[in-house]
Amino acid sequence: MVRRTQKHQKHAALKLGGVGVLAVVLLGGGLTLASADDAAGAQTANCPTVRDKLSNVPAAAVGGVEQELANLDKQIAEANARLAQQAANPQGGANFIQNAILGPLASKRTAALDRIGININRAGGQRPDLASLATCGLNSAGVPSAVNGNAGNGNAGNGNAGNGNAGNGNGNAGNGNAGAGVAQRVSCPTVADRLPAVPAQAAAEVQRELANLDSQIADANARLARQAANPQGGPNFVRNAIIGPLEDRRVAAINRIATAIGRVDGNRPAELVNLARPCSAS
Repeated sequence: MVRRTQKHQKHAALKLGGVGVLAVVLLGGGLTLASADDAAGAQTANCPTVRDKLSNVPAAAVGGVEQELANLDKQIAEANARLAQQAANPQGGANFIQNAILGPLASKRTAALDRIGININRAGGQRPDLASLATCGLNSAGVPSAVNGNAGNGNAGNGNAGNGNAGNGNGNAGNGNAGAGVAQRVSCPTVADRLPAVPAQAAAEVQRELANLDSQIADANARLARQAANPQGGPNFVRNAIIGPLEDRRVAAINRIATAIGRVDGNRPAELVNLARPCSAS
């Protein structure tokens, strides 16, 4: 519950799906929406994309590479959640963002990029030099982070909460490799662009769950890649062993998003769970 004082208290709310950041201002006894021009907003991480720097990924490495691309996007989403918290409640000195957010993000990206190279090399491909892609800067407030997404499969991805970014990937990780193109890829309804206004207090949790949704799709794509390389089960294997469990995990993640929003403003958007399915593979 928000404690009212005699002074006006400002609370930011994030509107997902391309609308941008709105300022919610507590005025006496009621809430009013200020225009987007009045809101300072939060900066987002500006990281180099990786998917478009990869070529000739061996089929045997596609699953592992997809998983690490999803990890890179999840790391960006987590950093953006922290940047949103910092914008709402500033802490530390002038170097706080670099030392506490961007520095650790670069370290995590270095590890993920190393794992991408190891996956490719282990499968017989030439290990790419990706080290220069680890360092990130900052976008201006409201500018979406470029992420690796799930481009090329009909699924836009959920990108980064609060900035309307749909997950602008750059093709498939196996681009240029005939074997990698055999694998099916998952297509699910997007969620970020269907969300109502998200209270600032719920923004970080919503960010994490949107990243989880994209990670779940990446996991399913990795399984589809393995299935293409080493088929198993009958004609319903993909539906029963990959797509069905994916939809169940999506139900749980979307319910957590709705609960996070409802916990703050008392209006839980229960209809969001309809976006958990249907997912398909093609």
